[in-house]
Amino acid sequence: MRRCCKVSCGLMVLAMLSSATVLTAADRPVARTLDSILAAENAERGVKHEALPVVDDLAFLRRVYVDLIGRIPTTEEISTYQALPSATRREQTIDSLLQHPRFADRWTVFFADMLRMRSNAEGGAQLVAYVHRAVQDGMPYDELCRKLIATNGKVGRTPEVGFVLGDNADPMALTGVTSQVFMGVRIACAQCHDHPFDVWTRKDFYGLAAYYGRTQRIERRFNNRILATYTTDVSQTSVMWPPEGVGPEEERKAMKPSFPIALLEEGKQPEYITRLKELRAAKANAELAAAEKKADPGLDDLLASAAEKAERRTRGAGTGGLGVLAEARQEAKDLNVDAAGSGESELRQQLARLVTSPRNEYFSRSFVNRIWAEMIGSGFVNPVDDFSGQNPPSHPQTLDFIAQEFVAGGYDLRSLVRMIAMSQTYQRAHDFSGNEPLRVEREAAFLATPVRRMLSEVMFDSIVTAGHLFQPKHEEGKNLKTVWRLTRIMKQPENSVRPVALGGQEKSKTMAAKPAMKKPDQLAAGYDLEKAIELDFNSLLTADDTEESESVEVDQMRVMSREELEAMRMAQESARRQADYIDRFVKAIVDDNPQFTSTMRIATPAAPEHFLRVFGQPGRTDLGDERDHSASMRGALMMLNGRLTHEASRVGEMEPVYPLIAGTNPDLPAAIRLAYLEILTREPTDQEQADAAEIIKTSDTLIDGLADFRWVLLNCNEFRFMP
Repeated sequence: MRRCCKVSCGLMVLAMLSSATVLTAADRPVARTLDSILAAENAERGVKHEALPVVDDLAFLRRVYVDLIGRIPTTEEISTYQALPSATRREQTIDSLLQHPRFADRWTVFFADMLRMRSNAEGGAQLVAYVHRAVQDGMPYDELCRKLIATNGKVGRTPEVGFVLGDNADPMALTGVTSQVFMGVRIACAQCHDHPFDVWTRKDFYGLAAYYGRTQRIERRFNNRILATYTTDVSQTSVMWPPEGVGPEEERKAMKPSFPIALLEEGKQPEYITRLKELRAAKANAELAAAEKKADPGLDDLLASAAEKAERRTRGAGTGGLGVLAEARQEAKDLNVDAAGSGESELRQQLARLVTSPRNEYFSRSFVNRIWAEMIGSGFVNPVDDFSGQNPPSHPQTLDFIAQEFVAGGYDLRSLVRMIAMSQTYQRAHDFSGNEPLRVEREAAFLATPVRRMLSEVMFDSIVTAGHLFQPKHEEGKNLKTVWRLTRIMKQPENSVRPVALGGQEKSKTMAAKPAMKKPDQLAAGYDLEKAIELDFNSLLTADDTEESESVEVDQMRVMSREELEAMRMAQESARRQADYIDRFVKAIVDDNPQFTSTMRIATPAAPEHFLRVFGQPGRTDLGDERDHSASMRGALMMLNGRLTHEASRVGEMEPVYPLIAGTNPDLPAAIRLAYLEILTREPTDQEQADAAEIIKTSDTLIDGLADFRWVLLNCNEFRFMP
C-alpha cells in the first residue's frame, strides 16, 4: 500500500454610495493608528517586550487568502502577487480579495457559526442564503441584525425569519441568543435566578424576553400537510411576571418590555456618531437622486400590469374549477399568509433599534471583538461572547477605536476586515523562540500572532486547491477501475410480467450482467466522507409572488383520506414482507477522475462523520457552541487515509507538474519547487530539495514518488496551520 508517513478615514461617503465598498489607500493611516494605540496601551501596561516583525511576502499572501476568501492561493495568483510593486502589493491584494466572489462564501461561514445557522432547521437554508446575499451586497451589519430580530413572515418568502424560527420563536431562548450573539452579554444565566457573577437580575432577563413575548410560530395545514410556516405577533404576551411558581398565580401579569443595557446619553454626540449620520444622509440623498432619474411608468405599462394581475386571478381553477383540487387551491389562498405574517413586529422593532443603536457600545464592540479574534486568533475579550465587569477587555482603548471606526464607516464588514488586515498587528509573525512564558506574554499583548489552524471548510478547500480537484485533472480513460457493488434484487413473482427493455426486447441475463461505465460520483465510496449536498443560494432566495405559487404544494400532492393513506401503507408493507431478495454483486467499470466542490456552500452543519465536523465545525444547536480545533486521532486518520488527501496527492495528466515529472527530460527540482508553491505557498530550501528528491526516487516511478511526497506535504503541520 502506498503512503508512509490564513474605518477608517478611508470610509468616505463615496464608500456607501454603491453596493460594493470603494476602498482607497486612505485606510492605511487608520491601520497605523490602530497599531499606535495598541502600542501605547502595551506601554501603559508595562509590557517591555519587542513586537515580532511582520511575516514575509509569501507567508502574508497565504495568510490573507485563507482569512479573506477561505483557501490558499494558486501558483498563478502567487505570480500575480509577485509581479505587483513591493511597496503596495499587500494593500492591492487585500483590496482585490475583498471584492473576490469567495469573500461572501468565507464570511458566511463566520456568520453561520455566530448565528447558529442550520440548513436542516426550519427556514435555515433560506437564512444561510440570505446572509450570504447580505455579505455579497455589502448590507450594513446593523441593518442585517435589525432584519433578523424584527421581521415576521413566511419561511420561503421572508428568509430573515429563519433566525427567529431557529429557536422555534421561543421568547426565553431568543432572549439569551439576542444578548449573547449581538451584544456579547450572557444574560441567559439570569433566566432562573439573578446572575451569580454579574449585574443581571432575573427581572432584567424577563424584561428583555417581553420584546419577544407576542411572537408566535404558526403552521397552516391542509389534509395533514403543512402548507406554510410563518411568524406573527398576537395581542397577548406569553412572558409573565413574576415567573410561574413564584408567588400567587393571580398576581402574575404581563411583563413590560425593558432594555437592561445602558446606552450613551442622548445629549452626547460623539464624533463617530456624527460621521455615521453624515454618511447615511449622503447615501440617502444619492439614492433619492437616483430614484428621481427613473422615468415614471407609462400608461401602457400600467395597463399591461393590471391585465396580467387580472389574468392571474382568473387562472388556476382547473377544469371547471370544481372538486378537491379547486378546494385545496381555495384553502391555500384563504390562508392569507402574507397578510397575517408579513412585516415587522412592533415590539421587536423597538428591540432591534435598541440593540443596533450606535449608542449601544456592546453591539459594535462585540462584533469587532469577534472579527478580531477570527483574524488574529484571540480577542480583546475571551470568550468573545462574554463581556462583563468580571471579564474586561485586554486593550479597551484599541477595542473602542476599532468599534467607533466601524460605526462611523456605516457598519461595513469589508472595511473592518480591511482595517485589521492592513495593520502590522495582523501581519506579525508567530513566536517560535521556545520560551513559553515569553510567547504567552507576547501573544496576550498582540506582539506576536497565535498559531491557529485553518477552519475545517478552509482546510478542505485548500486541499482541493492544492490538488487541482475543482476541475478534472486526469485525461478521460486513463483511470479506469473495476469495482464490485453488493446489491439486493427482489425476486419476480412467477405470475408477474418480466421486465422488458426499450425496443420491446426482453432483458436477458447477459444484458444485465454486462459491465456499465459509470461516473465515480454514481458509486458509493466506503471511505468517501468528504461529499455533501451543495446549496443553491440563488434558488433558495427566488420566490414566485403569483397566486398560483400559494397552491404549488397543493397541486403536487395527492389528496387522500387518512384511511386511504393507511391502506396504501399497509399494502406496501405487506408486499415487502412477502417478497424474496437475492444478494448479487454487480460489476462496473468507472473512470476514476474525481472532482470536488467548495464546502463553503454545502448544507450546514455537515453530517457528524463528515470531514468538516471531524475538524471542528460545530453542530450549532447550543448557544455558545464553538469550534473545536484540538487534534484528534480521527482527524489524523482522515488526513492519512482519506479519499480527499489521496486524490489531491495523485498526479494528473492535466496538472502543470505532469510534464515536469513525466516528460522525456524530467525536471525534478522544478517539480519539487512547484509542489512546495502549490501546497505550502513558499520555495523549498536546498536541504528540502535534496530530501524531497530522495523520497521521490525511492518509488518505482517519478510520478508515484511525487504523489507520495505531495501526500507528505499535505499531512505536515505547516499545511494545516496559518503561517
